[in-house]
Amino acid sequence: MDWSKVGSNRLLIISHGLEGDSNRHYVKGLVKLFNQQQIDVMVWNNRTCGGEINDLPILYHHGASYDLDTSIQYVLKTGAYTDIYLTGISMGGAQTLKYLGEKSSDLPQEIKKAAVYSTPCNLPSSAATLKLKSNTFYKKRFLGKLKKKIAAKASQFPELINLELLEKVQDFDSFDTLFTAKLHGFKDAADFYQSVSADNWMKDISIPTLIINAKNDPLLGPECYPIELAKEKPEIYLEMPDRGGHTGFLLKGNEFTWAELRLLEFLIGKN
Repeated sequence: MDWSKVGSNRLLIISHGLEGDSNRHYVKGLVKLFNQQQIDVMVWNNRTCGGEINDLPILYHHGASYDLDTSIQYVLKTGAYTDIYLTGISMGGAQTLKYLGEKSSDLPQEIKKAAVYSTPCNLPSSAATLKLKSNTFYKKRFLGKLKKKIAAKASQFPELINLELLEKVQDFDSFDTLFTAKLHGFKDAADFYQSVSADNWMKDISIPTLIINAKNDPLLGPECYPIELAKEKPEIYLEMPDRGGHTGFLLKGNEFTWAELRLLEFLIGKN
């Protein structure tokens, strides 16, 4: 957990994206923006994403809301904050939405609002985009980093991980079936994607929650835009800009992105 404090009783908690960490540019932008508004910020690093490999066989995944919950419980025990806001980017957004739905009526009263962007609300739909030739860059980037972490895990738990199989992995379906699913207790990749998908829980979200997913996001399939749910559920605010790509939303001549400024407006201003 990395902190940037300005002496506030309000706190923003950030959940980063796949193979990200507290040092990512989209995290730093939010930290600076909210600190300028006299709001403390805490960024939690998913297991293996904070610069060191954790000691257990498991890593992290899109449904690891239990680690977000652990981080929130730690914050609450400090007693320092009366108002807490949650935000997540990409995978971190999915973890945040899942957490909010799981907690529902039991959500800590200190948590007032949430906002996420570039978020795979439906994980099977998002995972399918990584099979597209146009997304080869993303597939190679993410898969390469994850394979290195699995290799590191193999040195810790050689009885659980077959490095010969790892060398043959060329796509996410095989990686998630052979490693993610096995290490985290799922049948295969398809079972993993469906079981942890945030939209299984989003209908139970109980606080104002903004979802920003650009229409031209290459990593979001059609089911990642919960249009009908947003129409039926007043707590969910869905915004679908024409442009923005995946975690983009750049503004000419502005150090902050449109998404960062919109999150600030939603979380501490009026809806």
